[in-house]
Amino acid sequence: MQMDPEGFEALVTAELDRLPDDMVDGLENVVFVVEDRPEDGSLDLLGLYDGWALTERDRYGIGELPDRIIIYREPHLAACETADELRDEVHTTLVHEIAHFYGIDDERLHELGWA
Repeated sequence: MQMDPEGFEALVTAELDRLPDDMVDGLENVVFVVEDRPEDGSLDLLGLYDGWALTERDRYGIGELPDRIIIYREPHLAACETADELRDEVHTTLVHEIAHFYGIDDERLHELGWA
């Protein structure tokens, strides 16, 4: 599948806007970033939560740089064949990474069907 960076970023923004308010209203000091690929250049990782989970914020200080939720464009495009499939995968990736912000680990996400 092909999509330019601007189109993909617009898709991520649209999917973020579709998430329930109670999921995103609690996000504090978090920025969403779109990058082409992970640092290792692989196509295996769709997204990454880079920061302190809410459950670990006792170590979190005032003036900290924002946590980041990174969505990788090229791995998503490689994994999807249609625009609908891409939209669904971006949605799932956003939910997955936001869950990490709330302290939900991969094992629990698998149980919930989000991993």
